[in-house]
Amino acid sequence: MSTVQRAVLWIAVLGSFVAFLDGTIVNVALPSISAELGGGITTQQWVVDAYLITLGALILVAGSVSDAYGRVLVLRIGLIGFGIASIAIAAAPTAEFLIVARAVQGAAGAFLVPSSLALITSNFSGAAQSRAIGIWTAMTTSAMIVGPLIGGILVDLVSWRLAFLINVVPITVTLVLLARGGFRDSRHPDASIDWIGAALCTLGLGGMVYALIEQPNLGWGSPVIWLTLVLGAGMFAAFILRQRTTRHPILPLDLFRVRNFWTGNVATAFIYGALALNGLVVVVYLQEGAALKATFAGLASLPMTILMILFSSRVGALSGRWGPRFFMTVGPITMGIGALLLLTTSEEFSYWWQILPSMIVMGAGLALTVAPLTSAILGAIEPERSGIASAVNNAVARVAGLIAVALLATIVGGSLDLEGFHRAALVTATLMIAGGVTSFLGIRNPARTPAASPSP
Repeated sequence: MSTVQRAVLWIAVLGSFVAFLDGTIVNVALPSISAELGGGITTQQWVVDAYLITLGALILVAGSVSDAYGRVLVLRIGLIGFGIASIAIAAAPTAEFLIVARAVQGAAGAFLVPSSLALITSNFSGAAQSRAIGIWTAMTTSAMIVGPLIGGILVDLVSWRLAFLINVVPITVTLVLLARGGFRDSRHPDASIDWIGAALCTLGLGGMVYALIEQPNLGWGSPVIWLTLVLGAGMFAAFILRQRTTRHPILPLDLFRVRNFWTGNVATAFIYGALALNGLVVVVYLQEGAALKATFAGLASLPMTILMILFSSRVGALSGRWGPRFFMTVGPITMGIGALLLLTTSEEFSYWWQILPSMIVMGAGLALTVAPLTSAILGAIEPERSGIASAVNNAVARVAGLIAVALLATIVGGSLDLEGFHRAALVTATLMIAGGVTSFLGIRNPARTPAASPSP
């Protein structure tokens, strides 16, 4: 790599790392946040979903913004916004203030990952690009290991507030590298941004999520609940209709005419909704129900991450040889079986016999699923549209997690006790198995290229 390429890679890694790091830290900090600021499970839901609403809606428009204003400028704005929001979260005097800051943080985060990857693709080519993306993936995935450990230690020994301030360190380093790199922005003069579509999507999701989160507190009979639900659904429907008519859609609906693309995204919704629900419930229950320290609760799912890192690459190669259908069927069903193992959790708690077996089985299923799922979806779309296809799939995953978390209080019955934990495990298993069945029924393996005949 040249000096410039090395700097670009570090900027891309650090710029994305903060978003991945924050996502792993927040679940560990939720019990401490609600204990200090109040609000119980509702506050915990909003802390997660306020971020996902703006992230899921604006990640679709991130590519258009980068084209219009330049990748470096957008990345710099995203970093500064993420850093300011992190400081505001750390200083939050009330739950309401923190939730608004999380929404701002999600909006900034929406521009970090796409801009970071765009920097790599515009500065690397061929085999060097594949290697750079591989390094980026490995380094950003490490946040899934580092985040729970750092977050848990800070929550246990200092404060949950410091767990969010940790974002400022990589952000500062990245901004310094950007300033010293002397990078030139490339802009497309004909780029167009569908701000109306972005607003309709954000407000639509926000209205529906508000109704789902607050419904257990106010009841379906409350005008506030059904009115925000109807208005939210209406605005989201208007967003979909607008994407059919606008010249520059942020959600190209024609992509969903491709069988593997739409089937893969339906499977994504089931699988990532289940992962978001499971990730939140396990970490929070281990602290509030099993009385574990935040550090140990954050590390509880570490076996899943390790198995995914160790075997995802090998499974990806096998999927390329045999096709993704088998892996996308068996993987989610295996994760569903792992979720059912959580039903062995009892009042006489034992991590080693009740939680660890589930994490190992779910980790094996996750390793079987992730790479084939990604390759099936992106492989179904022509390479020149892979960027928007990836953004759509990412948005589907985020919105699925958003809805799953919004339904948390309804799923667990208002309280995350042992019974509620078991209910969440059943819902997780059902969603995972649904993802596997969807893949079996809908995914089609690409035709194999026949081997060349040997020369006479």
